[in-house]
Amino acid sequence: MIAETVCSAVAAAGLGIAAVTAYRKRFLAATRIAAYSLVPLGLVMTGVVDWLADTAFSPTAWAGFGVLGLSWVLFSTTRALERRRGGTRKERRAAARGARQEAVAPTASAPSLGPAARTPATRPAGKTGATGSAADDFSDIEAILKKHGI
Repeated sequence: MIAETVCSAVAAAGLGIAAVTAYRKRFLAATRIAAYSLVPLGLVMTGVVDWLADTAFSPTAWAGFGVLGLSWVLFSTTRALERRRGGTRKERRAAARGARQEAVAPTASAPSLGPAARTPATRPAGKTGATGSAADDFSDIEAILKKHGI
């Protein structure tokens, strides 16, 4: 009963301030003040204030909020640990199995391009200089890039 009276008084005071603000030709501010002042009155009329008052003085309700909080803490902790480890146990096992199957081939460390790998027909045309053709200059770079899979 006291909460309803206080909310009604706050709404009446807010509407009074809105009227004074509108009198000063600040209509946008007056409308905003009126909107804010009608919120407590709406809460009283819908019964939210009664529900909050009943909940605030109920030990069972507070115990329920405690259980909900504990549940949230446990859930967020497990999600954080799951993200840190990289997923669920089943997902980690599947990833480990996939990593073993995608092992590097034994010949991957050998250069992909050897002297017989290129024929003269497949060499790109380049300018010849004192040290040889431009294709010879880039063949070492191509070999390194292909070795690393680029």
